Amino acid sequence: MAIADLNLWDPRLASLGVGLALVTAFFLGMVHGITPDEHTWPITFNYAIGSYSIRGGFRAGLLFSAAFTLQRAIASELAYFAMTDFLVGARWNFAVYIVVGLVMAASGYYILRKGRVPHLFHSHALDHEPSVEPAALPRYMPLVHGFLAGWGTGAFAIIVYTVLAPATRSPYLAFLPGLLFGLGTMVTQMLIGSLFGGWMARRKLDGRARVYVARKMAGRTLSGGGMTFMIVGALGLMAPELASMSWTTGLHIHNLAHLGVGLFLVVIMLVPIAGYAFWKSVREARERFPAAP
Repeated sequence: MAIADLNLWDPRLASLGVGLALVTAFFLGMVHGITPDEHTWPITFNYAIGSYSIRGGFRAGLLFSAAFTLQRAIASELAYFAMTDFLVGARWNFAVYIVVGLVMAASGYYILRKGRVPHLFHSHALDHEPSVEPAALPRYMPLVHGFLAGWGTGAFAIIVYTVLAPATRSPYLAFLPGLLFGLGTMVTQMLIGSLFGGWMARRKLDGRARVYVARKMAGRTLSGGGMTFMIVGALGLMAPELASMSWTTGLHIHNLAHLGVGLFLVVIMLVPIAGYAFWKSVREARERFPAAP
């Protein structure tokens, strides 16, 4: 294995033995964790913000990416057995958007309705005053979300499935590129989760107000973001050509070389939603907890 042959932009140009394929997968995972895309950042951001601490953000990034790693290992193995066309199809990716969006919206609803879920004939979630403090999500939710979001595909997934998994030349090793890719993503997502959680902890709010803002912001962003994911997913299923719409930036960095539907979701839609959620939540907290500066 010659590290000098490492080519993260186009691994097909390297002489990929098993060792170099695995190293490539790990470093690609790290780049994936850093660059904003719809399968990682929006979800890690919300769970990390909701934790309102560096430690909580670290844990959110760890749990999300641990489940994501498991998913990528499974998909890498499936790709080895010629299921790539199924895994990277445009309609499949838009269907994943709908599922991920549904889970995001449900998580946001859970937070904003103090953890109560509707019953079949009567919804207790609507019985309390809207000012009741929001609930914390169960700690396993980042795991659920990480596993589901991992089934989405993009430039990184295509490389893992079509180049790195076949490079192992063995059905017993084919899961390793997905596993190493997930571990690389885990490293950077734990760092990013810590930064998001730390940012929330440094807001100039007292303890009760900070918890209120963190959870309300997470709930609102998850709800709004989830609805956006579902709308884009539905539009994509009706018009799969949306997947091919992109603008070239000239940057030789996956996720940033071409700006398409994924960046639209992250930047154009979710950033304004998160900004509004933060502003509204802070305003409510200052009214609810007058001691907060």
